[in-house]
Amino acid sequence: MNEDLRNVVLGVLATGVSGSLGWLTRTYVWQRRLRRKQAFFGLPSGAECLLVVNRLSGSERGVHATDVSALLELSALIKDCGARPRVVQHDTARQGLGEIAEFCIGGPYSNRRMAAHLPNLLPGLTMNVEQEPREDRGMLTVAGETYRPQWGVDEYVVLARLTRGEGSRPVFLLCGQAAVTNQAAARYLARHHKALTGKYGPNGSFVLLLRVVNSQAYGPDVVELVADVTSAARTAPTAAPAAT
Repeated sequence: MNEDLRNVVLGVLATGVSGSLGWLTRTYVWQRRLRRKQAFFGLPSGAECLLVVNRLSGSERGVHATDVSALLELSALIKDCGARPRVVQHDTARQGLGEIAEFCIGGPYSNRRMAAHLPNLLPGLTMNVEQEPREDRGMLTVAGETYRPQWGVDEYVVLARLTRGEGSRPVFLLCGQAAVTNQAAARYLARHHKALTGKYGPNGSFVLLLRVVNSQAYGPDVVELVADVTSAARTAPTAAPAAT
């Protein structure tokens, strides 16, 4: 074998080894990211999860078109994890907590399961379910602060990831004052799950209060983080002393 041929062979071998190492590295990084994503959402490959949907106001079974968009965004996340969603109406969900991952969408005024989750999982947070007066409808109260919606201008949504203990699957709550805020929370979760995993860990709990800015003009796209209310929302308020 002359010198030129040997150099060609060595070059081909070096290229092959380099390409294989690059492929192995990319595969390792991709698998590591996938495992972290699956851990965060509680969705190992082949797992099933619940998508609990609320009802359209004035309808027994209808779903708001914007909430359908939220379901589609969450379904894409679930598919990326190699899992499969099971969509159930809020008043037919009978699943316990922690057995499988759950995404619960909508405020307690339209979602019976959310109405059960809030006092059970977030005793320090309340949402007004009365229709009148209109300015108080959907008002959120947490950490001594109230957040009233200005419809189409400033509206709020709670995005939470909660677990019942080590080894249990997470429950994600998307509890908004309007359907557009539910979709905004789903989109925020899709866009920021890597940052949330980095901050809270793949198994951490959090409760975030988000503001949807000028939904009349921007829809669900412009979202601001108002506060991390994890501690306050998960702590039951102290009972007032009885009058003597």
